[in-house]
Amino acid sequence: MTTTASHHLSPAFPGRAPWGTANKLRAWQQAAMEKYIQEQPRDFLAVATPGAGKTTFALTLASWLLHHHVVQQVTVVAPTEHLKKQWAAAAARIGIKLDPEYSAGPLSKEYHGVAVTYAGVGVRPMLHRNRVEQRKTLVILDEIHHAGDSKSWGEACLEAFEPATRRLALTGTPFRSDTNPIPFVTYEEGNDGIRRSAADYTYGYGNALADGVVRPVIFLSYSGNMRWRTKAGDEVAARLGEPMTKDAVSQAWRTALDPRGDWMPNVLRAADQRLTEVRKAIPDAGALVIASDQESARAYAKLIREITGHGATLVLSDDAGASKRIDEFSEGDDRWMVAVRMVSEGVDVPRLAVGVYATTISTPLFFAQAVGRFVRSRRRGETASVFLPTIPMLMGFANEMEVERDHVLDRPKKEGEEDPYAESEKELDEANKQQDEDTGEQDMLPFEALESDAVFDRVMYNGAEFGMQAHPGSQEEQDYLGIPGLLEPDQVQLLLQKRQARQIAHSRQKPAEEADLLELPAERRPVVSHKELMELRKQLNTMVGAYVHQSGKPHGVIHTELRRVCGGPPSAEATAGQIRERIKKVQEWATRMR
Repeated sequence: MTTTASHHLSPAFPGRAPWGTANKLRAWQQAAMEKYIQEQPRDFLAVATPGAGKTTFALTLASWLLHHHVVQQVTVVAPTEHLKKQWAAAAARIGIKLDPEYSAGPLSKEYHGVAVTYAGVGVRPMLHRNRVEQRKTLVILDEIHHAGDSKSWGEACLEAFEPATRRLALTGTPFRSDTNPIPFVTYEEGNDGIRRSAADYTYGYGNALADGVVRPVIFLSYSGNMRWRTKAGDEVAARLGEPMTKDAVSQAWRTALDPRGDWMPNVLRAADQRLTEVRKAIPDAGALVIASDQESARAYAKLIREITGHGATLVLSDDAGASKRIDEFSEGDDRWMVAVRMVSEGVDVPRLAVGVYATTISTPLFFAQAVGRFVRSRRRGETASVFLPTIPMLMGFANEMEVERDHVLDRPKKEGEEDPYAESEKELDEANKQQDEDTGEQDMLPFEALESDAVFDRVMYNGAEFGMQAHPGSQEEQDYLGIPGLLEPDQVQLLLQKRQARQIAHSRQKPAEEADLLELPAERRPVVSHKELMELRKQLNTMVGAYVHQSGKPHGVIHTELRRVCGGPPSAEATAGQIRERIKKVQEWATRMR
């Protein structure tokens, strides 16, 4: 093969134009290119927020390296089959021909390289090592954190691409919830003795938002009353947004997502109303439900048809036609798509503007990737809207959208003091022991969802919270669903402040008997936390312990009597309100005995 890929490019393409004269690249892409060309490193890690244009940067760099004969071929490694094909299609548009179907043997001379998956490399690492040893190769490792998903994948990537001439690592989420090292990533030790990943170029969500490269994200949170039955036969009732145990949070969350309850239909109806408003300014805007499993995905698609009168595109991970359906939805103007994880990372559907997070996966990595599906901006002023259940972890992730994180390889020596993320990592540890996605342990919790309802809870935007609780379909809810689809970031903030002020003023005019919801502005309603609940439980146990000495009764007898008198489940599943009531009751008993 005597020609290089860049000879097929138009003169306007930055990789073909004399360096410094092209104006096709975004500022961050150009700055990253200039740094690379100046330093000429063997390994380069570029961290850029989802939607910022990592693919364009990587292919521009590949074109430059091919044109200047630094490399002779390109290998792209992607997390999924769909992304592998997406890379090949993007490369073809600028004249770099990658074979996405390559499996073994010599590559046809018409191609400049191959696109493979991490799983494919894991199966045959020596095949890819032989290829990179034979010719000078640029290896592009897309979403490189996946190389740490399993020990075998990481080892295979090291074995396969250790001889490569150049390696370009890309990620939009440069952190994992575990401490598996990521191949070809440099870790630097800080003053606290903790090793963290060191990127060569970083372009975070905050910077991208300021540059108008990504959309501002409006999170709409919904609470509600949940009721379920435990394995022991106890019926448990709880309200999303109240402090409760980890198991109770998990079961309340799953109850909310049960398509047979009222929570999901109400949230889908609200999301569809939001989509209608957004489509007034963005006519082809689409919406996506991210589901936990195939059964739920099918049920959600059925609900959408009942609510809207139109079918939804259903994307299931084991379906041979899934990639084709994603492409058709991306190029069309249908309103809704329902997917099981497949659209959580890297898949490019720029017209997605409304999302419903209907999965119990609770890692910061997955959440960031999921929200990343909605932030890609096509023109200035577009906004993204994501609907969430009022779950502590998700609320925290939503409020930290602009926080940049590096991959921490070590645990801090004094937990919680030296690493600002130690507490959240500790909470997530059980769920993320082996991988960055849900381990399935939550799905094993034995329970039966009985009923659920939905209540509009709050809006989160740019780290602040707005709104007061409101019934679905109420004018108060409509005020927030009706926010225009085209707004500058500062206009979003101003409008939300005005809507909240109007809602508070309207609430004050209502008779007391109509105020059947917790009518406090969002910033005065606490985001639920396990820490708060632990303190309450500790206080209850202290009070019971003191009463044990005073009354001579065993701990278990007192707890049982408190539960009988006050009602509710065992302390481990009791809400904050129920625990406070028991604290008050045991104080009353102790006072009587004095």
